[in-house]
Amino acid sequence: MPDFSDGAEVTHVAKRDMRVALLARRRELTPEARAQAAARVQAELVALVRRLRPALVTAYVPVGSEPGGPQLPEVLRAALPPGGELLLPVLRPDLDLDWAAYAGHDALAPAGRGMREPTGPRLGVDAIADATLVVVPALAVDRRGLRLGRGGGSYDRALARVPSAALTVVPLHDGELVPAVPAEPHDRPVRAVVTPGGGLRTLDAAPPPA
Repeated sequence: MPDFSDGAEVTHVAKRDMRVALLARRRELTPEARAQAAARVQAELVALVRRLRPALVTAYVPVGSEPGGPQLPEVLRAALPPGGELLLPVLRPDLDLDWAAYAGHDALAPAGRGMREPTGPRLGVDAIADATLVVVPALAVDRRGLRLGRGGGSYDRALARVPSAALTVVPLHDGELVPAVPAEPHDRPVRAVVTPGGGLRTLDAAPPPA
């Protein structure tokens, strides 16, 4: 049941205002700054994949000014060990996330909210539970690991299915790892962030990756 208390409304407004400010800051980035940031984030994630050698990774296709750039799925897939698989999200009508294997840029189709989604067979909402590395979008993350998304709640539902042993990591621009984000009870923390200037950083409340 939705929470209509005064406290919940204050948190909702604080999240909305923070989203507006962060999105405005991302829009101000020049194409050159975005490209440089994307290259650094990709390099850090590739190094992480090569170190962990995960059999299954989930990620997404960054759009617009999102860190990592639209080439991120291709870069991650190329770094996987033999037999490794990359899954990308498919947004369901109820805003939950289904998953499908990434089969290359030509096998992506435009979808709602500006997303690009794989066109292959849907594997179900629980497919993420088998991933050992989960790359998650956000506008900001705080030092507790709590993330500020775009407000649909899709990734909070997906993260609830991720086992505690999996490494959950958010690519960010510099300045988007913040002291605190407004949080609600359903918000799910992540274990690490990657920024262009700071590389991979595990968060204070999270154990380090194996």
